[in-house]
Amino acid sequence: MTATGSASSSLNAPRHNWTLEEIEGLFSLPFNDLLFRAQQIHRAHFDASAVQVSTLLSIKTGACPEDCKYCPQSGHYNTGLGKEKLLEIEKVVAQAEAAKLAGASRFCMGAAWRSPRERDLDVVLEMVRQVKALGLETCMTLGMLDGGQAERLAEAGLDYYNHNLDTSPEFYGEIITTRTYADRLETLGNVRQAGMKVCSGGILGMGEAPRDRAALLQQLVRLEPHPESVPINMLVKVPGTPLDTIEDLDPLEFVRAIAVARILMPQSHVRLSAGREQMDDSTQALAFLAGANSIFYGDKLLTTENPQAERDRALFARLGLHPERIETCRDDAAQESALDEALEKQALEQTARAMFYDASASRQEHAADVN
Repeated sequence: MTATGSASSSLNAPRHNWTLEEIEGLFSLPFNDLLFRAQQIHRAHFDASAVQVSTLLSIKTGACPEDCKYCPQSGHYNTGLGKEKLLEIEKVVAQAEAAKLAGASRFCMGAAWRSPRERDLDVVLEMVRQVKALGLETCMTLGMLDGGQAERLAEAGLDYYNHNLDTSPEFYGEIITTRTYADRLETLGNVRQAGMKVCSGGILGMGEAPRDRAALLQQLVRLEPHPESVPINMLVKVPGTPLDTIEDLDPLEFVRAIAVARILMPQSHVRLSAGREQMDDSTQALAFLAGANSIFYGDKLLTTENPQAERDRALFARLGLHPERIETCRDDAAQESALDEALEKQALEQTARAMFYDASASRQEHAADVN
């Protein structure tokens, strides 16, 4: 089947049998033709102006035993990142509440583990329950999971589990040696078997060949069903990691990968993920045009910088985009209204304290009132 026929047939029925040659054929299309096809498929399944918004929090940072060459959290490299303990539940919930107020509909939590330990998993399960109770979708990335761990997370109400394939099977050994490709696929199988949704994608710009990018997407397409969320990351080069001096990937090649992912996985959310801090607004706009309809919102992605919320809001306004609405989360107008109300309330409280300050009160009483 030709690339043209494949793209047309994908409009209504997701496929799992794309050949590597077909996928490479999509990558080689003229740029305008590729984006046009991706747009057709995107509009057949989604509101083209809606973007799903997530916030990511590192709940346990540093000293990971894996040797992923891109990762500042790996204990194998000296990146200046210190080891931190698992965050307290109350701090995680407070961050989730702030994320919801800022416009996020999904709250993602990541821990630098090879796999979660039993004593930590109990705390993580309670995080899921309490964040879920706020009306947010929940997502976690905790490393490898066995079947029992996946079932417990599902029972706690976890909506999504993130476990990226990172790159093609052929290039994988150049990036990671402490965990096999089969290990990653096994975890994704356990997640799906437990009834959770899958968030899985990869990282581009690690020195892989164009064929590796096609092969990565082929692996994702073979998953049945397709991952509900597909993060496409641009490598963030962190000093101290083995990839910190690698040549930058052409931004248009990155946009091509977004478009091909959209064609191959028509019903999945394709996330414009890590690397946005280094992208100008034009590159991001092209990525949205190519079919990206999900982003991380906020100041950081685990340990690397991410465009601030205000910059994202300004870009959304320029492009006519809006946060995707879900049943468990207020729409964007309601979220902005709530934020305005919170700021107004804070201002009124400050004014009231100033107006009714009792000059005869003791300094200790005033301090207690302020605190």
